[in-house]
Amino acid sequence: MTMRPIRIIGDPVLRSPCDPVTSFDADLRALVADLMDTLLGAPGRAGVAAPQIGVSAQVFVYDADGHRGHLVNPTLELSEELQDDDEGCLSIPGLYFPTPRAMHATARGFDQHGQPLTISGSGFLARALQHETDHLHGRLYVDTLRGDTRRKALREIRAGRFDSPSRQR
Repeated sequence: MTMRPIRIIGDPVLRSPCDPVTSFDADLRALVADLMDTLLGAPGRAGVAAPQIGVSAQVFVYDADGHRGHLVNPTLELSEELQDDDEGCLSIPGLYFPTPRAMHATARGFDQHGQPLTISGSGFLARALQHETDHLHGRLYVDTLRGDTRRKALREIRAGRFDSPSRQR
């Protein structure tokens, strides 16, 4: 089992768009395994994207609403209906804010062997698919916040009012 440390806000890899995966090889399968070990290695995790472990590749794993898996090079189709629940991020530990997301999402991409894959979900699964796909584009959930909620989140981040990285292992 290879549980990798989670990169914390301020690390440039979290703000850089990831490279598309072009080789569906043993290295990709090892990355998916490391991501899944990292996801399942601590309770309460719903997803981990490659940049969160320092890898610039369009890959994430998820475990939400009874669905577990991975997706490579995802694209999203989103509903117009919205949800506005609290959201957090392993890369900004301990902070949670109401975050608008589409209520329904369909993610299309590939599995680790290059086979086409489609995942559709509502509610929490849709939120997780959107959150993890955002990571692959260099976006964090706080980037979607507006108004007073955004100001409060940015103040907390600047003040370092989130759990230390050592608690993320």
